[in-house]
Amino acid sequence: MLSTVLSAGLFGIDGYIVTVECNSQARIPEFDLVGLPDLAVKEAKERVRTACENSGFRFPALALTLNLAPADRRKEGSALDTAILLSILRCGGIVRHEVDFSDKCFTGELSLSGKLRPVRGVLCMCAAAKDAGLREFYAPAENAAEAAAVEGITVYSIDTVRQLVEHLNGVSRLEPVKYNGASAADGERLMGIDFSDVRGQAMAKRAMEIAAAGGHNILLIGPPGTGKSMLAKRLPTILPPMTFDEAIETTKIHSVSGTLPENISLLSARPFRSPHHTMSTVSLVGGGINPLPGEVSLSHNGVLFLDELPEFPKAVTDALRQPVEDRRVTITRANGRVTYPCSFMLVGAMNPCRCGYFGHPTQKCTCSALDVKRYISKISGPMLDRIDIQIELPSLSYDEINQSGEKAETSAQIRERVIAARKFSRERLGENSKIFCNAQLSAADISKYCKMTDSASLLLKAAYEKMGMSVRGYDRIMRVARTIADLDRSEVIDAKHIAEAIQYRSLDKKYWG
Repeated sequence: MLSTVLSAGLFGIDGYIVTVECNSQARIPEFDLVGLPDLAVKEAKERVRTACENSGFRFPALALTLNLAPADRRKEGSALDTAILLSILRCGGIVRHEVDFSDKCFTGELSLSGKLRPVRGVLCMCAAAKDAGLREFYAPAENAAEAAAVEGITVYSIDTVRQLVEHLNGVSRLEPVKYNGASAADGERLMGIDFSDVRGQAMAKRAMEIAAAGGHNILLIGPPGTGKSMLAKRLPTILPPMTFDEAIETTKIHSVSGTLPENISLLSARPFRSPHHTMSTVSLVGGGINPLPGEVSLSHNGVLFLDELPEFPKAVTDALRQPVEDRRVTITRANGRVTYPCSFMLVGAMNPCRCGYFGHPTQKCTCSALDVKRYISKISGPMLDRIDIQIELPSLSYDEINQSGEKAETSAQIRERVIAARKFSRERLGENSKIFCNAQLSAADISKYCKMTDSASLLLKAAYEKMGMSVRGYDRIMRVARTIADLDRSEVIDAKHIAEAIQYRSLDKKYWG
């Protein structure tokens, strides 16, 4: 007898349908598994046999040959366990033959007791099942809420093998899992963290607002204790909420990597990733034998914060250059090539020297001129060119710190202006545009949407010649100036917008010469 059950696998953040074919014959019992399974899939034979017996079913005493199609694509992980067992139980008559499996997809790892364990990437698998025209998706209980975020397909939550078999045989029916919109509410936004906590640093706050409005990369330079990390950690609180499509794509990446928080079906708060400077290049961009997303992809639609930027290995910071520019990263391995999206805001923070007090008005710097140059030069010119805004944070005076009588702006107030600026930009670009913020403008888009007054053009020309800018540096200034004009609700870029944008790139000469 031939039995066919559908399951799903993962390739990058995309799922694909796996057809589990089981052929049984009445001869000496054996169990063969073919179709390019990896070690985890091969070990499913023992999990399936033991889970079947501990669920109260007799494992069929038949010669079983299972094929995982497509046979030319390597199958990875333990998500196929449930489909493999069902195909065997169907051959053994434990699951009724008349049950229609053509519109059903099954996923989940089996424990030896017969319980279903959660697996990575269920959201991606469910989306693939829906795209393939399937109508029902069965997932472990811990993954069911995640799968329910996909519209147009009925999701069932499964605890045990016996529960699943009884449902399929019509003994006791399960209720579909409903998508809980409350789990996607914006309540996950960083509670208790607000821009009003930051004392002084008005210019840095303004720079962070511009960065949020345009999605620009930003570099914060200053001595220890000036608020660099505080500002960076509060950046997500002023970013606009994610759209549903952004939330789905972000959740897919975290689902594949296994970092999706428990009981969260859909991420709503923009990611904030802050890896330690001892990380490797693979940890940053992704990789491994079975390529998984790195920090740049886990920051997709959010913020990647690199504190103590010069302390990161040069190979790591240089590896950022291509993802920052292309907003996607491609990982090539012997068994295939995977592309992950990585459209994120890069926030770097650094001291002006190793001791942190170069140029400090009161503290003495203990670094030699050569030490300062060596420390600063760890940030390469090409990498610096990809950072739109550079801002220096000075040390605060006592009066600036002790502002008990003054009330600083809250994140909610700043966020309103950021949302208004992005809406103003969106109206100019059109609803069908794939550009979501000014940092994504191409050279052709800059020519089309960044119209300047004559005085602004003359100012930019003078700055370009005096500062020795690259073409990339010119484009960065235009994008930042476009964002500043959007905050002012101005369709035309004026001289004051250009002047402020140039001001945010003036540290090139001071620190890097």
